[in-house]
Amino acid sequence: MKKLKQVFFATLIAISSTAGAQEQNMQETGRAFLRSGDFENAILVFNRALASDKENRELKKDLVLAHYYKRDYSKALEIAKSLIDDDDADVMSFQLAGNVYRALEDLKEATRMYRRAIKKFPASGPLYNEYGELLASAKNGEAIEQWEKGIQADPSFAGNYYNAAVHYANAGNKVWPLIYGEIFVNMESLTERATAMKKLLLQQYKERLFAEGNEPKNESEFAKAFLQTVQKQGSVANTGITVETLTAIRTRFLLDWYASNATKFPFKLFDYQQQLAREGMFEAYNQWLFGTVENLPAYENWSRTHNDAHAAFTSFQRSRIFRVPQGQYYR
Repeated sequence: MKKLKQVFFATLIAISSTAGAQEQNMQETGRAFLRSGDFENAILVFNRALASDKENRELKKDLVLAHYYKRDYSKALEIAKSLIDDDDADVMSFQLAGNVYRALEDLKEATRMYRRAIKKFPASGPLYNEYGELLASAKNGEAIEQWEKGIQADPSFAGNYYNAAVHYANAGNKVWPLIYGEIFVNMESLTERATAMKKLLLQQYKERLFAEGNEPKNESEFAKAFLQTVQKQGSVANTGITVETLTAIRTRFLLDWYASNATKFPFKLFDYQQQLAREGMFEAYNQWLFGTVENLPAYENWSRTHNDAHAAFTSFQRSRIFRVPQGQYYR
């Protein structure tokens, strides 16, 4: 009898493992259909997998995506609601629901859902970012408040820096497009958004930083200290803003900043710049940051004629992940 029970339980485990493996295989099959754009087959496979595992949240998320990409938003919303109404709802579930509400242009329900999501996950950078984008699409000036909250709560999430930098550039601010924009490029360096941000940074240095007027009002002590320190190098800009003059301006800024402000305002971005300067890679970094968008053939020529410096910086950059620690929020 004992031996019979052992065989029985072993059989149950084997059946369970086989079923689990089958569902996983079906999920991968469905995701392959999703990636290829065959949304009908993706939906078919996900539904069949869910038939034997009705509470599988990952399968439900995949099914929401499939209906969303098929533009069957009502069905996507039905499943998304079941996900976010669950006590175990995670951040991604709320993100999926938010995408569906935004596709339906249901601002009221989307706003309610994001507020509920942020209350549950107050340290989620993606939720603040997407809520801010929702408000911005409705031309609601409170969008920047959400991106700032996201930067403060989750400083290693890139999206809020991007949106905040663009917002402040459009508002004519001299400080925060430069700070937030450069942080973003170091976090997300290989995308089209990164290239767009490099162009914005170069434009800000050329057109706004050393321009007369529009001095910041009601700015933080950090922002005032940054602006005062970098504008000391205004005479260097008299010959124009190029990669070479920017490297000189920013090198002198680091010397002045660490002589007078670094203790009061520890800041990851400036620490990183200083590290590059100490290790002889700051010129290569500035070429990568500005030269690639100022004049690509000139940058490529610089890279060839400074092959060792270019290779050293590229290797260093690929070996690290740029993260901003908690507690360095000065807005």
